[in-house]
Amino acid sequence: MSRSTSESDRMKWICCQLGAREHYAIPRALLRRDMLSCLLTDAWVPPSSYFAKVSGSRLTDRFHSELGDANVISFNSSLILFELLCRIRRLGEWKTIIGRNRWFQRKVVSSLHRFQLRKGAWLPRSFTLSTINSQPILLSYSYTALEPFRCAKTRGWKTVLVQIDPGPEEERIVAEEIARVPELAGGWQRAPAEYWASWREECSLADAIIVNSEWSREGLLRSGAPREKLNLIPLAYEMPEVRRQKSEVRSARAYPERFTRERPMRVLFLGQVNLRKGVARLLEAARILHDAPVEFWMIGPVQIHHTENLTKNARVKWFGQVTRNQAAENYKAADILILPTLSDGFAITQLEAQAYGLPIISSRFCGGVVENNRNGILLEEPNAESITNAIRDCIANPSRLRRFAAASRLPNEFTIDALAQRLQELGSALQ
Repeated sequence: MSRSTSESDRMKWICCQLGAREHYAIPRALLRRDMLSCLLTDAWVPPSSYFAKVSGSRLTDRFHSELGDANVISFNSSLILFELLCRIRRLGEWKTIIGRNRWFQRKVVSSLHRFQLRKGAWLPRSFTLSTINSQPILLSYSYTALEPFRCAKTRGWKTVLVQIDPGPEEERIVAEEIARVPELAGGWQRAPAEYWASWREECSLADAIIVNSEWSREGLLRSGAPREKLNLIPLAYEMPEVRRQKSEVRSARAYPERFTRERPMRVLFLGQVNLRKGVARLLEAARILHDAPVEFWMIGPVQIHHTENLTKNARVKWFGQVTRNQAAENYKAADILILPTLSDGFAITQLEAQAYGLPIISSRFCGGVVENNRNGILLEEPNAESITNAIRDCIANPSRLRRFAAASRLPNEFTIDALAQRLQELGSALQ
């Protein structure tokens, strides 16, 4: 795409990203507008690298070909050592999460101290701040931004916080579900007070806060986030080039004239199998529908206990965690995606499903992708009764699914180029 040459459009961004969240959508978007100075991330594993050979499939998603020529700083060896020490010490979940967040922040700040920025290029420390011709924007994701933001503020840089969820409000919602079905909760615990104290300081140091959905924005406001800093920028997704070429020649999604026990309706759930995602309600609906011609595909890491109590006699298949290529095959083979989430910052699985022409049954507590009765069904409440009714209606009306599938396409507002435009506008507003 064409790139603007104005000085404001060339303001450089430094992205700090722990993990492969959203397939590196933000740094990719910035690179397309020539606004990315550097990506600092925990692991970066090109397919031909040594780490790719020794890590097997565990780190195969820690790379994106579009960023192959970008300036990427990663901490592969340090990450492996950190994770090994966590296992040796048998740290609990929250100690591991907080320890990993702090480790990443230390590595980022150390890198920021070793390099200086001049016209978007990273230079040796021998260059002084007086040689820098522009002040960058430092972007970091929530819960890993505090120390990088403190460092950036000492240099007069602008800071942008990407909020991945509705914050403390989401924890309150999950706690209510835990109290409703405690037998499924396992070892769930609230976040320590220090976790939220650090987050509130991140919000204070941020010049702007990106939220991905209206639901997330409302949750942050209820948690006391400053309204004037909140900027609604949805997630973005683009199908990988190879899959996109195959998708362009595929025929329309096929549905039978009626569903039977031999050809049941295939309902796909893809994501973390936990209470926040509404899984207890979904499995209750599956039990209610045990005599119906429907099959539930549960894909993702299982984070609840005693699932057999909720799936007795139900037609539920458990696949565990899968690779991206395997997930793609499931999107193609399923009849509908279900997302009965109680709270999500957005839920990118909606965009992935739409890219494959797959209709969606979704709650309202996530990103606004589903248009009710057009490309799917919006649940008034994600409870077992409404889930059951929606699925029964689809079983009885396969033609309705065909109509939903025909309207299931990825809208332009959720593309990488649309994300790039929004980030460029935000950067200009921060000057």
